[in-house]
Amino acid sequence: MQWNREWKSVALILGVFLACYSLPVEAISAPLWPASPLWEALYLVRWYAQEHVLLCLMPAFLIAGAVGVFVSQASVMKYLGPKANKVVAYGVASVSGTVLAVCSCTILPLFAGIYRMGAGLGPASAFLYSGPAINVLAIVLTASVLGPEMGIARAVGAVVFSLVIGLLMHFFFRREEMEKVAAAAAMPEPEVARPLWQVGVYFASMVGILVFANWGKPQQMEGLWATIWMDKWLIVGGFGLLLGQCLVWWFRVKGSAIMGVGIPVVFLAILFPEQPVIAFVAGLFGLSLILNTRTDNEELQEWFDTSWDFAKKILPLLFYGVLIAGALLGRPDHEGLIPSHWIASLVGGNGLMANVMASVLGAFMYFATLTEVPILQGLIGAGMGKGPALALLLAGPALSLPNMLVIRSVMGTKKTVVFVCLVIVMATLSGLLYGALA
Repeated sequence: MQWNREWKSVALILGVFLACYSLPVEAISAPLWPASPLWEALYLVRWYAQEHVLLCLMPAFLIAGAVGVFVSQASVMKYLGPKANKVVAYGVASVSGTVLAVCSCTILPLFAGIYRMGAGLGPASAFLYSGPAINVLAIVLTASVLGPEMGIARAVGAVVFSLVIGLLMHFFFRREEMEKVAAAAAMPEPEVARPLWQVGVYFASMVGILVFANWGKPQQMEGLWATIWMDKWLIVGGFGLLLGQCLVWWFRVKGSAIMGVGIPVVFLAILFPEQPVIAFVAGLFGLSLILNTRTDNEELQEWFDTSWDFAKKILPLLFYGVLIAGALLGRPDHEGLIPSHWIASLVGGNGLMANVMASVLGAFMYFATLTEVPILQGLIGAGMGKGPALALLLAGPALSLPNMLVIRSVMGTKKTVVFVCLVIVMATLSGLLYGALA
């Protein structure tokens, strides 16, 4: 990265992030107007900065950058492009959420990475929906809190949704997809720099860090999920060690450089056991330093530059989106411009309007991974019907206002509008059907 050109952007993003992370909202809001939508927006921005930027988005940007560098465009076109085997392409895209326990914003850098590398619009859209929607943890939590019927309905609906939405997006924009087919036909076979299994292990190490660093605390502290949650930072450390070994074995990074990052990370983890995010951030900073200072390795420098490019373009859009979402809808149990009792009254029963409103509200609200279940539990207690509840579960985790702003920057206004409308329509129809049968 050319620091003489980028230092202003780095300083601005870092300054805004630190300001958001440490916002003393309680101190400045109480004397003025605690219920103001402005303060709700600031609360949500601070919460997002503390809970999601470091643990979710930073690893996601690095993975997206790695996709852009270490996965050739011809390979993406072969397996996910418009000429790819449809069963393989849609099959992989539609179940990706079982591996990626991420929210609607964290999936964006990964989606942007594969889409810009030439993935077909259909598989890319299926991946965009399924990433946050088909989350094993969220589905298990849904079944345990809201009942097994709701959990099964959510799981089946999310898989079917991703396939149908992907196929419809391909159908509506098939002319553009045919242009991608022509481009793929003229593309030469990719040169293989390293075996596929090496690339797979390397990406598995980064995905493991992303998934387990964000592993949510289960409601019942017993069983497998609870065991994983209690040991998740040890698991993250194991994947971090694997990533370091991959960099040494296959990317010509010196072992001393990895040790120079790993030893401080271990020291910080021991020194601050109650604040593992400190060691995590130190690891991210150390990895970024290695990538940006290896002047003898163009691959690593390009990895950092591509990741930074994603961060620079996506983070400002997410910031504005979270501010607007907080001002309009507030946080759980707090009021924004739209009072929560209005929402509860609009989604009562199982009628058409209740399902439409649940789908629309779910699409525009921001839900962090696993938070939609307790929010929905409260709405059901306030009179929400089972049909609208499922509609919100199917539309909410996959979309949000910040998410829409970024999608538009990646694939344009027209495709974004169609994608959002498809999610809302499918969620509404599913809610109507489930409400009639439940």
